[in-house]
Amino acid sequence: MTDLTGRTAVVTGGATLLAHGVVEALARAGARVVVADVDEVGGAAAEALGTDVVFVRTDVTDDDSLAALVQTTVERFGGIDVVVNLAAVYLDEGFATSRQDWLRALDVNVVSMVEVVRHAHPHLVASEHAAVVNFTSISSKVAQTGRWVYPASKAAIAQLTRSMALDLAPDGIRVNSISPGWTWSKIMDDLSGGDRAKTDAVAAPFHLTGRVGDGAEIGAVVAFLVSDAASVVTGADWAADGGYSALGPEQTVPAIPQLAE
Repeated sequence: MTDLTGRTAVVTGGATLLAHGVVEALARAGARVVVADVDEVGGAAAEALGTDVVFVRTDVTDDDSLAALVQTTVERFGGIDVVVNLAAVYLDEGFATSRQDWLRALDVNVVSMVEVVRHAHPHLVASEHAAVVNFTSISSKVAQTGRWVYPASKAAIAQLTRSMALDLAPDGIRVNSISPGWTWSKIMDDLSGGDRAKTDAVAAPFHLTGRVGDGAEIGAVVAFLVSDAASVVTGADWAADGGYSALGPEQTVPAIPQLAE
């Protein structure tokens, strides 16, 4: 198992169902985890995932809130070794998206990642194991009809990660991103009526694994990336997408033979 004993991780957006898998993976590896989110119900559920998991209500778009998050974390656990930037909003009506929603989404999805790291930076510099993981998405690499804002923000995060990794390397801070594919989440649970088999069937044609992922599987990759086992890894975007990005538009059905039909 990845060993994160004695390290403290801050996970923004940690109250979501997917994030619970990340929080649990970090806690199981021995990390103390601070869940930063505006969702108090989901945050309370996250606290149940480990004895050293603490929820701190946080608005990632508010600098005072971020300062309080860092102060609370350091007072409770003595420092910050890991930042996982997972917070995101899905304000996206494609071409019809208002300027206000564009700015709100970019503030949460992109700018907040910079600000969280900026506030945590002095403590990351002081750590011997400093690492940041930013959440991108398969949406950053492909066109998805009716979606403009979310894919654009995720593509920006992929570039931000490279810039962050370059400029923070002298500080001993590694920075990587992770791109999940379809992962079992509240929206999938709600839309399918809790039918995981149906959800897997819908995902199967465009995932080599033939199913959606689990938050715990994404969490295992995050735990690896922030561990010493990944000490040579920085500036990289890791696909944790069940083969989605490898499959391509022809999916699993041979296309050329269809010309002779």
